[in-house]
Amino acid sequence: MDAVYEEINRDLLHFIAKAPSVFHAVNSIRTALSYAGFTEIREEDPWQIERGGKYVVTRNGSALMAFTIPEDDGHAFRITASHGDSPSFKIKENPELRDAAYVRLNVEGYGGMIMSTWLDRPLSGGMIMSTWLDRPLSAAGRIIVSENGTLVSKLVNLDRTTLVIPSVAIHMDRTANGGHAWNIQQDLLPLYGTTDDSLSFMDAVAAAAQVTPENILGHDLYLYSRIEGTLWGERHEFISSARLDDLQCAFAAFRGFTAGKKEKHICVYALFDNEEVGSATNQGAGATFLKNTLTRISRSLGYSYDETQAMIARSFMISADNGHALHPNHGEYADPVNAPRLNEGIVIKFNAQQKYATDGFSAAFFRDLCRRAKVPTQTFTNRSDIPGGSTLGNISNTKVSMPTVDIGLPQLAMHSSYETAGTKDTAYLVMACTAFFE
Repeated sequence: MDAVYEEINRDLLHFIAKAPSVFHAVNSIRTALSYAGFTEIREEDPWQIERGGKYVVTRNGSALMAFTIPEDDGHAFRITASHGDSPSFKIKENPELRDAAYVRLNVEGYGGMIMSTWLDRPLSGGMIMSTWLDRPLSAAGRIIVSENGTLVSKLVNLDRTTLVIPSVAIHMDRTANGGHAWNIQQDLLPLYGTTDDSLSFMDAVAAAAQVTPENILGHDLYLYSRIEGTLWGERHEFISSARLDDLQCAFAAFRGFTAGKKEKHICVYALFDNEEVGSATNQGAGATFLKNTLTRISRSLGYSYDETQAMIARSFMISADNGHALHPNHGEYADPVNAPRLNEGIVIKFNAQQKYATDGFSAAFFRDLCRRAKVPTQTFTNRSDIPGGSTLGNISNTKVSMPTVDIGLPQLAMHSSYETAGTKDTAYLVMACTAFFE
């Protein structure tokens, strides 16, 4: 593999390893921007935006907007949007379940997980295994504590293997290879310890965060797989890792945002939360975060309402969320002529039911951008008899409307705890976003 591809993908794996939760992903990017000279501002404060300035703002610790203002004010907004959350198990309040022998954690599903591998109904006739069973797991996220009368959010990562969801031996379940309809409350609760252990789970969380257990007033904690990401294949043409959807796009768009010259337009990097559960939250793409940010930038620069709306109409957004590649064993699930391949370029997504925001104009805009940047593109549509999911583009457009293209990087095993993509495609999106922000 070319040294450039190797370096970018090893950086991606490092980023993913440091981002076991969406809160860690946002904090990593915020920290990198601070080192790069971006001024951190808060939604709670009045904004004083200056020409030539660079700024970053977060919401809920799990969504982020970074933007730059050119010296000549900027004629439009150039925006990339991706998301930092991934399907997982969220740890409930009062998390411990104790019986005579074991301590398990009480969890519930977050997002559309592959449950057997996370399907609601079993496939017939084949061997199906949950991708979370028998894997080394840990927990990460944030806790809320009181410090000097103020509520403070603290990142926490146990950062060691503390949990496993054990499968039932085939000797006891002879249907194990025939498919299962998994019940989270019955089948997928992780084993934490034995009942003679003295350290409770929340005590372990408190110790990792260096706080007292009784001072934890709230938490948002998730399971994550401890299996490290890797580059593989004879030429390192593949990358496999947890959370490629959508940290691969989030990383590549961020790398392009920081590399682009950003001299003409107001450039915005947006990272949302809760895409995997519909985006209809305070920090999701369906919230006011993007709209408020664009409006406050414009008003701080002295633009009127009418001038702001004109700027938005001249703007463009790239919604970047990974897409499905042609499966090596199940090509029948793909559209006959719109089936993306790994390492053959960025995927432009189309859907007649408007699950994706792409239309003829936005597709042409993005193809022209990539052609000038010498970046290959592909197209994706679902088979007409297999409905697909939705993503950020149209959801965000319900709050602030502008020409938008939905794109992504092709991958296999989407929503598995260990996904696979192509190493060249990460670099292709970096190149396209760099060009977009020039």
